[in-house]
Amino acid sequence: MMHRLRPLSANPDVTDELSEVEPAEQAASPKSGLSPRNHAMNWLARREHSLAELRTKLAAREFSPEAIENTVAGLVADGLASDDRFAEAFVAARIRKGQGPVRIRRDLRQRGVDAELIQLHLEESGADWRSLAETVRHKKFGAKIPAEYKEKARQMRFLEYRGFTGEQIRAALDND
Repeated sequence: MMHRLRPLSANPDVTDELSEVEPAEQAASPKSGLSPRNHAMNWLARREHSLAELRTKLAAREFSPEAIENTVAGLVADGLASDDRFAEAFVAARIRKGQGPVRIRRDLRQRGVDAELIQLHLEESGADWRSLAETVRHKKFGAKIPAEYKEKARQMRFLEYRGFTGEQIRAALDND
């Protein structure tokens, strides 16, 4: 005896369950066929993202503003996306790369992280910025402090580009 399956739309229990899912979860990307939540989950599986980054990436996939906000709000409610966690991971990674507080602060602001949250994580990092500036300078240019103005200026520009303050740069060039 062969059983015939009813289509999902004919099953009232399933139809009711589907209608409870938010429209943002049902709306698929015109390009890939994935929902905004699936896209965001794929990105978050690779690395932490700020909420602003998620919004920007979802907008680039041509999702509606309502679908984007619903998705981001759902991810935050589920504890899957957090600017706090993103800022903590970002600060730690940039310190390991030898970047200073000025550059880290600027990059986090560009990614839409709140200034208070940035300050909190820079302070909590426990980084010794002067020592880090010295280490970065030493790694790039060697132990010897330059005597010539031109070379000293070059090293100062490099440390400034890396995001160290003037005080930290002076300390790195005077303490070896």
